[in-house]
Amino acid sequence: MAIPSADFTPQDTLVAIMIAVSVSDETIRTSELVTIERIVNHLPVFAAYDVERLKDVSATVLDMFEKEDGLDIFWNAARERLPDPLIETAYAMACDVVAADGKAREGELRFLQEMRYELEIDRLPAAAIERAARARHRTV
Repeated sequence: MAIPSADFTPQDTLVAIMIAVSVSDETIRTSELVTIERIVNHLPVFAAYDVERLKDVSATVLDMFEKEDGLDIFWNAARERLPDPLIETAYAMACDVVAADGKAREGELRFLQEMRYELEIDRLPAAAIERAARARHRTV
């Protein structure tokens, strides 16, 4: 059973953003899922996070996006549940998911643009975060 978005913790919200950017191009790639799992398993913000919630958070996001106003509901929930210090963290995680397969697709880029607008992320920090994600995921 999916977790109602009203019960989302800040960590659930970070996971929801990563899932949302992954599905924004209508395809969830294995490399994106592996990146989400790696982020949840290794970053300090998820130290006390129950990974069993991943499935339910994912289901909630997918259910939300099936609704006509689902994206509006998603951004409202993100703004309400994501503390200010984690907004740039969320953007960095989203950029890592986009960069995971080595190709930023149009839907993903639109999602990142909307994320910058909805969460009021300044363009200069956003550009730095994007560049760092590209550098981390570059191949030879």
